[in-house]
Amino acid sequence: MVTAAATALLGMAGLAITATSAEAAVGPRPNFQLPFPCNQVWNGDNDNSSAHRAYEIDFNRGGSADADLGDTVVAAAAGKVVISAHQGSANGFGNLVKIDHGGGWSTYYAHLKVRSVALNAQVTQGQKIGEVGNTSKPGNNISPHLHYEVRTNDSSWPSNIKPAYFNGVKFGYPNANVTSKNTCGGNGNPNPYDAVEVCGDGYKVIDSQALGSAATTYLLYNGTNKNNCVTTIKSASVGTASAVSAFLEVQGSARKTDSGSFEYYAGPVSAAAGAKCVRWGGSAGSSSYESPLEHCG
Repeated sequence: MVTAAATALLGMAGLAITATSAEAAVGPRPNFQLPFPCNQVWNGDNDNSSAHRAYEIDFNRGGSADADLGDTVVAAAAGKVVISAHQGSANGFGNLVKIDHGGGWSTYYAHLKVRSVALNAQVTQGQKIGEVGNTSKPGNNISPHLHYEVRTNDSSWPSNIKPAYFNGVKFGYPNANVTSKNTCGGNGNPNPYDAVEVCGDGYKVIDSQALGSAATTYLLYNGTNKNNCVTTIKSASVGTASAVSAFLEVQGSARKTDSGSFEYYAGPVSAAAGAKCVRWGGSAGSSSYESPLEHCG
C-alpha cells in the first residue's frame, strides 16, 4: 500500500544513516521473528516501491489505505536501540527505530506513527517499539505501512541490506504473507541468538547445562561432518559485556576454549569428534560447568 510518492527518497536514506567509521566482521544471524505480535498475519512487499534497492520489505495487512495505522510494531530480536528519532527531513524514513543486535546485525523500523522506546534502551524480542504510521519527509505522502530492513556492518549501502528471515525461514521474496511467531511462547527472548544460530546449519543440540540464571552451555553435533560444537548463551546481562566462556575437548586432543567479555555468547568452539568421547562446558560469571568424558560415538 505504499503510494507512488514514496519515490527514491528512501533509497537515499541508506546513505544518510548508515555511515560507520570502520567495517566489522559479521557473526551468526540472530533468530529474527516477524516484527508484529504473535499469530498476526502480514503481507510483505519488496517490489512495489521505487525506493527499494535490495531486500527491504513494506508490511501491511489491512484492506484499506489507513487500516494498519497505529498497529503495534515489536522488536524482531533483542538488542540495543541505537536510533530513535524522526529522520524525515534528512532521508524520508520519518519516525525511525534502529536496533543493534550484536555481531554486526541491526534492524530498521521506519515511518512509525509513534516511537515507544528511547535511545540506548535495551529491548527484548517481542517488546513494543512503536506503531505503524506514515511519517516521512515533508511533502512525501505515503500510506501507513512498516518499512523493515535487516542490515549488517560488513559492507556499504545498499549491499549491507540483507535478506530477511523470520523464525529461521527466508522471506518469500518479492511478496509473501507471513504469520508471526514472535513471543508466541510467552515472554520475549532477552538474547537474539540461540545455540543452532551460533554453531550453524546442520547442528543439533544433544546436551545442555544451565549456569545458574546467567547462561546455558550447549553441546551440539553435526551428523554430516561429525563435528561437535559448544557455545554458552547468556540469559542475564544480555547486551552488556561480561565474562563468559565455552570449551570443547575431544578425547586425546588439546582443549579448545573461547573466553572473554562478551555481550551475547561465547563460542562457537568446534572440533571433529567422530567416534571419540568429548568433555565440554563453559562459564558465566562465577558459575561454571565441566562435563565428564561422554557422548562417545
